[in-house]
Amino acid sequence: MTEYMDVHRGMKGITSDQLMEAHRADLAIEGEEGVHFKNAWADPETGTVYCLSEGPSADAVQRVHERTGHPADEIHPVPLTV
Repeated sequence: MTEYMDVHRGMKGITSDQLMEAHRADLAIEGEEGVHFKNAWADPETGTVYCLSEGPSADAVQRVHERTGHPADEIHPVPLTV
């Protein structure tokens, strides 16, 4: 499985509760696409949200996000970690 970092923009003012709600929505259906969402981070000032996941493809990650109502603007594979 490959790790992916995805980026969402336009979520200015997002709260901790809203971030948790979005993350839980992803977790609720992630298995249907063979994806596991590990973490999510947000910068409410800029409206940027980042999600780290593991899955079979960027398309699978995007399908989960689309189904939960917050499609990613970018999805990047993360092949190396230190």
